[in-house]
Amino acid sequence: MAVIESAWESHPGYRIDVVVHPGVARVWHGDLLLAESSAAIRVIETDHVERLYFPEADVRLELLESNDHHSICPFKGEADYWTLTESDPPLENVFWVYRATFEQVAGLRGYLGVYHEKVRVELESRWPDDPRAVTSSPFPVWGDQSDLLRLVDVQENGANRFIAPGYHERTRNVVEGGQLLGQAIAAAAKANPGQRVTSAHMTFPRAASFDEPIELGVDVLRQGRTFSTVAVRSEQGGKLVSAALILMDAGAPDVIRDAVSMPVVPGPYESEPYDMRVTGRDLRIVEGAYSPDPDRVGPPELYAWVRFRDNPEEAYLRSALIAQATTHWTIASAMRPHEGFGEAQAHVTLSTGIMAITLNFHDDAPIDQWFLYANRAIWSGRGLAQGEGTIFSQDGRLMASYSVQAMIRSFSEPPEAKGMDATNAM
Repeated sequence: MAVIESAWESHPGYRIDVVVHPGVARVWHGDLLLAESSAAIRVIETDHVERLYFPEADVRLELLESNDHHSICPFKGEADYWTLTESDPPLENVFWVYRATFEQVAGLRGYLGVYHEKVRVELESRWPDDPRAVTSSPFPVWGDQSDLLRLVDVQENGANRFIAPGYHERTRNVVEGGQLLGQAIAAAAKANPGQRVTSAHMTFPRAASFDEPIELGVDVLRQGRTFSTVAVRSEQGGKLVSAALILMDAGAPDVIRDAVSMPVVPGPYESEPYDMRVTGRDLRIVEGAYSPDPDRVGPPELYAWVRFRDNPEEAYLRSALIAQATTHWTIASAMRPHEGFGEAQAHVTLSTGIMAITLNFHDDAPIDQWFLYANRAIWSGRGLAQGEGTIFSQDGRLMASYSVQAMIRSFSEPPEAKGMDATNAM
């Protein structure tokens, strides 16, 4: 290895995080399997594309040949490269390895990185209690259930102050309203422990990005033995991005009990898998109705089955993860009856976004079992759409209900005129 001057000391804010993928990862070239591992790692590096690395023992080195290409990274070390010889013509520099590394990235030792731009890389998630529950996502993914949890599980940052981190994946660099709502639920639960969130209303006056952390201020407007009212203000860069009013409850036994019936729809395994690039979350859409095709029409409703790999012990985290997806469906539902309009136009030729949501929690159920979002757009016009939703466990318990107001309107000027594109326009 050449003598390389480390850049770590001169870049104190630089990060390289090594995260184990909790599933099986594979590398393919056509039908040829190049690597398969249950111990692959995601390497998340400041201002770099996320990469996947495989234990050397899990790569089919007999299909590869080392070459004379080398590169130097001042944060990792010197890399040696392999060519895929079982290709016509040979495919150069598919895998690489750092034979010696700096101590800050010791976790890379013995692992081979792969260029997903040159071959097909896929991540598989399985639910061990059900052989039918298998999902496969092309790498790079947006993230994992653990990433969603880290983003919504805000951390204390002073008295009644909390902070949520930024995030490295910025293909769509706008934080979803459901994520902001989940963060507010977590902040309220931590500021007022002992009571659960029963209702949360949030408005979204300004878009938030993943570039910076989000700071949350909590004001317990009234703390009661039975009910409490909490306000949460979320800011980024000193500017308001969302505001929430949250009702919390100490709980009580049933006096009466009744609930709306669960709709009769095909089950998760009769529905189409949909990849939102989150591993550890299985998402299936009834009749494949969540479609970007503007010429595919149907009634203004969507049904989505969801199941997470893990069921968090904390009730507020289960609620936050349920909240995260509530803002996905209203805009698509409202567009469905209208030929020539579809999700593919959002942020490209149409300005769309969630403006307000009210979410109410009812029964609790484990989220590592299937649950159903039932969504209907009840009105659209005047540049807005209104949606209503219910969330059911697979055995028919009403877990939550919600109402969403969304924006659907033409751009006053094209995004490119403002120096924006589909990655950051609303």
